[in-house]
Amino acid sequence: MYDIRGYYEAETVREATELLRANPKLKIIAGGTDVLVKMHGGQLEDAELLSIRKIQELRDIRKLENGTIAVGPMATFTNVFNDQVVNKYVPILAEAAISMGGPQIRNIATIGGNVCNGATSADSASSLFALNARLKLQTFQGERVIPIQEFYLGPGKVDLKPGEVLTDILIYPEDYQGFGGQYIKFAMREAMDIATLGVAVLCKLDSGNFGEIRIGLGVAGPTPLRCVEAEEFARGKKISLETIGEIGKLAVKSTKARTSWRASKEYREHLVEELTQRALQTAIVRAGGVDFV
Repeated sequence: MYDIRGYYEAETVREATELLRANPKLKIIAGGTDVLVKMHGGQLEDAELLSIRKIQELRDIRKLENGTIAVGPMATFTNVFNDQVVNKYVPILAEAAISMGGPQIRNIATIGGNVCNGATSADSASSLFALNARLKLQTFQGERVIPIQEFYLGPGKVDLKPGEVLTDILIYPEDYQGFGGQYIKFAMREAMDIATLGVAVLCKLDSGNFGEIRIGLGVAGPTPLRCVEAEEFARGKKISLETIGEIGKLAVKSTKARTSWRASKEYREHLVEELTQRALQTAIVRAGGVDFV
């Protein structure tokens, strides 16, 4: 049973923010694949829901005149995977999208819902962290833009203030131009399983050296995270298997992995080291570098 106390629908962002201003207790529902599961499990009782499914402007994925990629939060994972802009400019986001659930779930689940759910296992999170994504959040009074790293506060907790609606996921040109990358999802089953670990790596080359790398991890801590120490070590280093191996080891230092029924802390740390190296080798090739395989 779904314990729904009230249900509202908005057709514009303005209407949604007006409804939220009038009733701050409203819970936003997009695709429903997270909210309805929580309701069914008794985690949300007497829920008053605000559906934003009819807000067409939140479904768009576009490249702005200044080069910024703007992903509407109501874009489904199928939309993200098939989108020409995403595949041309930020393909690791498409790789993350196709790894999420099965076809039926991808047709309904939205990237904005995936972010706002706050789960460290969110399939989009690792790639969005590596891409330095920003989130545009709007209220009736105005809007703010924050780095995605500041949005995740703890397990299942995000910095979505009362009355706010996520209206855009922004990726600036300096955060994707010239980079090659790869997203790897490791799960115990081959299909429709929550990630045991998610690894997203972006790499930019500079005359045989690493110009810049970014490593985003999911399920390696209570929130998605970046491997800052490994990223700083790599800058300016010669591209070699030895350097790649050291980057993998340093990536483990940024993790806060724990033992759960899915995997032990030690196994997750092994995956971080190994999969970071694999993703980085692919990212090097996609950035125009040498294939070490």
